[in-house]
Amino acid sequence: MTNQQISLARPTFAEFFKIWLKIGCINFGGPAGQIAMMHRIVVDEKKWVEEQRFLHALNFCMLLPGPEAQKLATYIGWLLHGVRGGLVSGILFVLPGALVMLALSLLYALGRGISIIDGALFGIKAAVLVIVLEALLRIGKRALKTSVLRGLALAAFIGIFFFVVPFPLIVIAAALIGFLVARSSPQQLGIKDDVQGLVPPSPHRWRQAIAASVIGLAAWWLPVGIAALVLGRDHVLVSIGMFFSKLAVVSFGGAYALLAYMAQEAVETQHWMTAWEMVDGLGLAETTPGPLILVTQFVGFLAGFRDAAPFSPLVAGILGAAMTTWVTFTPSMLWIFAGAPFVEQLRANRRLSGALAAITAAVVGVILNLSVWFALHVLFGQVQERQIGILRWYAFDPLALDLKAASLAVIAGVLAFWLHRSLIEVVAVSAALGIAVRLMFG
Repeated sequence: MTNQQISLARPTFAEFFKIWLKIGCINFGGPAGQIAMMHRIVVDEKKWVEEQRFLHALNFCMLLPGPEAQKLATYIGWLLHGVRGGLVSGILFVLPGALVMLALSLLYALGRGISIIDGALFGIKAAVLVIVLEALLRIGKRALKTSVLRGLALAAFIGIFFFVVPFPLIVIAAALIGFLVARSSPQQLGIKDDVQGLVPPSPHRWRQAIAASVIGLAAWWLPVGIAALVLGRDHVLVSIGMFFSKLAVVSFGGAYALLAYMAQEAVETQHWMTAWEMVDGLGLAETTPGPLILVTQFVGFLAGFRDAAPFSPLVAGILGAAMTTWVTFTPSMLWIFAGAPFVEQLRANRRLSGALAAITAAVVGVILNLSVWFALHVLFGQVQERQIGILRWYAFDPLALDLKAASLAVIAGVLAFWLHRSLIEVVAVSAALGIAVRLMFG
């Protein structure tokens, strides 16, 4: 399988670099908007990749953990300019947003207590609630095509919300169910046998995959190993590297699926931040270009900033952000470089398609859990986790409803669902209203 077979026009590397730098700076709007923008540029405008090939690449990327838009960018780069093309497109897709997120994290850590900043964050919290709800409805409409898939979504919600079933276990269980159901009844998962136009596999695909895996794994774990040797296995940088590496392996379904698991682990287990700060981080991530999963960088920054020894808080925060970004996105590129030679065979595998469909359905239930978790923490003052045996629930006072936060959430809902404004506009208006509320009422 050669590059000439799969692209309509091969760009020069200089032109290729310039376009991906542009994409990295303007890719706002979450994965749906980012994928649509890439389609418009590389398929419609530049005609570098044909329509069917683009869709096949997207399906392949959806089979793998990690942010789907960044994986797609890496894969397109690999199609056009091999490994160096994949490295350039994958890195440039993330780097501008990562730099913006680092600047926002610095501002957040140093600017707390300033009325304008606190007001903006207050407004952003309300917008985040609406944004997560919008993601729930959008993904649910696309994923829950059959009663089996809807049942998986409900089971995932009950498992994670009431019984604290770990997110990785939910992913594994859903994948296994989908794999088995697809064997005998693929229609129950909405799978159709309509794969056409397969390209013969590369004869060197195993050698390419092994080389990519060895190099990718070494690059992935190198900074974690250095931190452990220099600072000790109990240092926060090592904890950050280990935690977000684990997250990278189970990150099916995009950032929203991970947020509930990440938020609860970062807040309740690691004690790196509060629930309110987790909501702030998601709101800040919505304002940056690049994958929404850059919110993990915010978590890593605060974890390092607050457990800085032997560094200063700013240096430790920057190192924590860098460690998080590295172990979040390096695995995504590893999956692409190792799996790209097998893309044609993977997209024709009905059982893998069934596993993916089931995982996506379970992700809807996990996002519903996230929506409820955010709503409770944004709209009510004190939320306490209670547990009897294996049953868990959240206790709160309904009379403690924050009317200002609820009002801002309603306005954000009108902007998003009725007026159909973009996410950036919803966040910007909510931040401005939050500043006004804080200045008026304190």
